[in-house]
Amino acid sequence: MTARVLPEVGQWYAHRDKGQMFHVVAVDDEDGVVEIQGFDGDVDEIELDSWFAMPLDPTEAPEDWTGPVDDVETDDLGYTADSEVSGRDWRAPLDELPAQPQEAIEPDEADEDGLGR
Repeated sequence: MTARVLPEVGQWYAHRDKGQMFHVVAVDDEDGVVEIQGFDGDVDEIELDSWFAMPLDPTEAPEDWTGPVDDVETDDLGYTADSEVSGRDWRAPLDELPAQPQEAIEPDEADEDGLGR
């Protein structure tokens, strides 16, 4: 039997059977409906009876939880000055990528510009 998970506005949940993640946008006790929004932005309503029958687990928000949300201001994300990237970080050199082996081009395979394209 599935443990009873109460819908909480703003909380993310994972549907164990389907692997889908969504968060609760609103709970209307009067109409007996839970309004949810998936990561893709789709909004849906679930009757409370169906909600309690679903195999759900409360979960952490996805790393980029802003996917389904429109018009999010940077200030609303809750980032602190400690988590921001400094100008010095932007100017730092990138890690170099390892060299990739290049296939040799036979002269007869080269086109008129000699590049083999």
